[in-house]
Amino acid sequence: MSRRIYRGLGRREHAGWIMGLTPVQAMTCVLLGAPVLWSVSAGRFTDAAILLLVCGTLAVLVVVPIRGRPAMRWLGHLVLYELGVVTGWSRWQSKAAAGAVVDPDEPDLPGVLQRVAFPDGPQFRDTGRVCLIHDTAEGRWGAAARLTHSGVGMLSDEQCERLANRLGNLLLSLGHREVVDRLSLLVRTVPDDGAEHEVWRAAHAVADAPALAREASSELDRIIGSASVRHEVFVVVSGPEHALRKPAAAAGGGVDGRALALYRVLDGLEDPLKALGARTIEWLDGPKMAEALRTGFNPAARAALAVAHERRTGGRGLEKAAAGPTSAPSPAARSYSHDGFTTVSYSVLMPEGGGTLFGSLGPLLAVRTAGERRTLAVHYEVLDARRAQRAVRGNRFRTGVMRDMKARKGFSTTAMDERDAHGALTQERAVAAGHSMVRFAVASSVTVPSGWNVEDHAARLENDASGRFRLLRLELAQDSGFVAAVLPIGLGLPRQRGGLL
Repeated sequence: MSRRIYRGLGRREHAGWIMGLTPVQAMTCVLLGAPVLWSVSAGRFTDAAILLLVCGTLAVLVVVPIRGRPAMRWLGHLVLYELGVVTGWSRWQSKAAAGAVVDPDEPDLPGVLQRVAFPDGPQFRDTGRVCLIHDTAEGRWGAAARLTHSGVGMLSDEQCERLANRLGNLLLSLGHREVVDRLSLLVRTVPDDGAEHEVWRAAHAVADAPALAREASSELDRIIGSASVRHEVFVVVSGPEHALRKPAAAAGGGVDGRALALYRVLDGLEDPLKALGARTIEWLDGPKMAEALRTGFNPAARAALAVAHERRTGGRGLEKAAAGPTSAPSPAARSYSHDGFTTVSYSVLMPEGGGTLFGSLGPLLAVRTAGERRTLAVHYEVLDARRAQRAVRGNRFRTGVMRDMKARKGFSTTAMDERDAHGALTQERAVAAGHSMVRFAVASSVTVPSGWNVEDHAARLENDASGRFRLLRLELAQDSGFVAAVLPIGLGLPRQRGGLL
């Protein structure tokens, strides 16, 4: 049985019509060229030369892409970035570290996380309360769960094919629900400091054990533990406010009404997630969500939290006010520093021609150095039937128009044109047959202590992706990239077309 190859994943969501330009870019170039032509037609060649220099420069800024963004957008982002650095807007310190009085149940988080609220929902079955994720900017409500999963690295091709089918069925089921439409999968490698093992050994050590056995056991702990890592797996599901409003009103309204509407979906997701190989599913309450955020910012905090759990000295758990970092200086253009660690984040671009396999993102999580952390996040949004049909019809119409135009002008059709036309037709047939259309974005990151050379570790991550995917470094937006790649809150897929963040 051959493994399924996913093709066409690298197609841009908003592709250009005219020589790779979007209609807005093409119209802008026409408007910038009009003054030059008017000056030439009037015989004012000196004015035409000056206008050509000015308008040509603006046209280059609008048209020429630089690492995934037009030069004009780069210029705007650079101005905002420098303004934030100069004014100190992008520099952050927690209220507790500054000595201010804080509300334990109020999260104190930097950057784009300030728009996210984390209210507690009512009781969910017999598992306790679930911490809701409320994105106030986009009007979305969601919840996160921690999974235990053995991974796919050791599975056969047949097993991977079954998991791929089950993932497709899960996404298809989301497309048929009215409450949620997004699902995010996040995997984090965690440097294993052996904290839980030390607590267990202290509790189970034999007092009269031979000294040689103790010495051998300690040496094995040092050798194996220094290179050991563990994986944390999270899943986040969310839905828009307009879809939740009616069922939430029927359930009593407010936060509890939205929570109850989400709970009905969460209850039905556990079996599909277990079919994907998840052994346990734990929906995060307030303290566990705070721990997931805190260890995202500070991997070293996991040891103290783990010891507190093992010794049962953690009380009710970590307060939400302690979920964020203690301090975060103004982000550098190419990295993000937080609580003594530095992270470099990337957008992972899928191959356009060769396609990819289920599980091929695994090498991005291969830790190369003890103490290094890597993360991988895949954000899915399932379009409803109406939006999917509109998208595939527009894509087929665009490819058909371009092919007919080239034929009328005498240009030969390239292999890429034929591939796009065939892919658009295949996609339309699939949607017509009842399948869903999925928007997705993939983000990856590497985190090391701030005293290390982060560029060396970023280069190793790029080497692991070489030949499989293309990594686009999220320059001038590393703090937002960190949120998309590291934190299990479901942020990372744009509301509008065209990019990751």
